[in-house]
Amino acid sequence: MRLNHFMARSGVASRRKCDELIAEGKVSVNGEIVTAMGVQVDPETDTVELEGRKLQLKKSFTYILLNKPLSTVSTVSDTHQRKTVVSLLSLSQRVYPVGRLDQDTTGVLLLTDDGDMTHRLLHPRYKAPKRYHVLLDARIKPVHLHHLQKGIAMDGTMTAPCTIKELRVVNNGSLLEVELREGKKRQIRRMFAHFEYEVLELDRISFAGLSYRGLKRGEWRYLTKEEISMLKNMVDLAG
Repeated sequence: MRLNHFMARSGVASRRKCDELIAEGKVSVNGEIVTAMGVQVDPETDTVELEGRKLQLKKSFTYILLNKPLSTVSTVSDTHQRKTVVSLLSLSQRVYPVGRLDQDTTGVLLLTDDGDMTHRLLHPRYKAPKRYHVLLDARIKPVHLHHLQKGIAMDGTMTAPCTIKELRVVNNGSLLEVELREGKKRQIRRMFAHFEYEVLELDRISFAGLSYRGLKRGEWRYLTKEEISMLKNMVDLAG
């Protein structure tokens, strides 16, 4: 088993984050610091430690859905003393956000200690859908709507086709529903800034088929068995 896979299944973080921890020299195997990628370990015979803490494969995981409020950051801790999403949970076990919403974005955020699930939900291969309500500072022009749906240049590549529809006009600005199946950094805001629109409000109403229906801002709940099964089927982790 690859070391980053072992760490993810031990509840450390996603495989990508585990790779970062390995590269930073924070992981040892049988007492030796490992910084190379692709190292294989045997869960039965090898001892893996993260900053001196022994890791073990987890047999069960925690899955949480949070309705993220404004002015919270999607991290476990913050050097600027800002409120984090994890601080809203008051849990004894460690969980990590599945991706990020910036502090000015509200809505659905999943948190879990299942590193494999996190890795796959964020991987472009599985195209987990993300739906947003987006309020702009002006009425969107049909030609801009057309270009955004087909894809625009961003970070040296074209954004994937997406679905955008205008729901209504609010104070002379368009309220839109946007569905993406990729996740570039601050993608929604950057997409509309490309045509000089400012995003006044951004709310993720669903992620991977899960909505915050019934949860007020800042409230959270555990996923049901049916929801966990649905996610596992979506990312080929069932069985």
